[in-house]
Amino acid sequence: MLSRIIASLSCATAVLAGSALAASAAPFMIVGNDEKVNWDATGKVVLSPAGKDSVLILDLADPLNPKIVANLPLKNSVVGPPVNLDIDPTGSVAIVADSMNVLNDNGTLKQVPDDKIYVIDLKAKPAKRIATLIGRKQPSGLSINPAGNLALVANRADKSISVLSIHGTDVRIIDTVPMGDEVSTAVFTPDGKHALAVKNVVNKVAVLNVDGDKVTDAKQDMLTGLFPYNVVVSPNGALALTADNGNAGSSDGNVDTVSVIDLKAPMHVIDHVTVPDSPEGLAFSPRGNLAASADAFGSNKSKQDWYYHPYGLVTILSVKGNKVTKLKDIKVGGLPEAVTFTPDGRYIYVGNYIDQDFSILRVDGTKVTDTGKRFKVPGHPASARMSPH
Repeated sequence: MLSRIIASLSCATAVLAGSALAASAAPFMIVGNDEKVNWDATGKVVLSPAGKDSVLILDLADPLNPKIVANLPLKNSVVGPPVNLDIDPTGSVAIVADSMNVLNDNGTLKQVPDDKIYVIDLKAKPAKRIATLIGRKQPSGLSINPAGNLALVANRADKSISVLSIHGTDVRIIDTVPMGDEVSTAVFTPDGKHALAVKNVVNKVAVLNVDGDKVTDAKQDMLTGLFPYNVVVSPNGALALTADNGNAGSSDGNVDTVSVIDLKAPMHVIDHVTVPDSPEGLAFSPRGNLAASADAFGSNKSKQDWYYHPYGLVTILSVKGNKVTKLKDIKVGGLPEAVTFTPDGRYIYVGNYIDQDFSILRVDGTKVTDTGKRFKVPGHPASARMSPH
């Protein structure tokens, strides 16, 4: 009897220890590097042949000293919002959209839409690609729902959204939703019953209805600022923000906006907050009290342009109820693309494309400061996403 009691206690202790380890597991960040596209000193796009891109998995157990735990030779693209990859809520799989390729056309390198969607097994040691799905033209911004069983991928050139089912590591395309206009990204609401799809060219955000694995266009579009490119939803599902890029994905020296959408029925735009030139990366704090946009600020333009700056900016926004206000701008590296909060909300990571590194900002309540620390990555970070936990 005593031996059985000891065995039971040992088993319970092991289960609790396992639970504690799972609960305290380090957050991970997935990063897509694009080595096909760069800019010269005149602001001209310089193309290189495909074959050197990579997708990284980083362990953030020590948030000031991230560790690369996997480096996968997969293509990624800076063309499109920096949310063309995502990690499921259990941290088991990641999905990566391969938006653009560079091909040699009679001696001239050209960018052409791709159609690949990669599935990565994050539980493998090390993480590895386990499937390549063939989707529609130019799969771009994507998101996985809170339940972890469904994903949406916006196909820019196809003017559609692919619906993917997720069952463990089995990921499949099960449907395509025609949108009528170019769509740059799509994101689920926290309850999983709706999604927002950004129609960047026509300056609108569309509402999608989600019922099980059936996704339909609600035919309810909302006008935003000029050229919305990215969208995020607050943790409580009350608000959404769009990064209104202003000049079709390129700096022009003019200020731009972040549109504020009230998601309580009927959903509608309630405000526009002025931010610096060309916001693209966008993120909500998991605490819901802050948001951040990454602004190119002319940092990839010609040094002769009056609006050129050798650095980009991150704009910190305060969120109180449905009121969003600008707090401050923080200098980061050249052409900041992705911006993401750690799951505990204590740090912000900003991917600086031109500088090939990430800025690390510290968050203390509503006070955000630059730690002065950066970490290099082996490539140009075009996109990044944080694991939910």
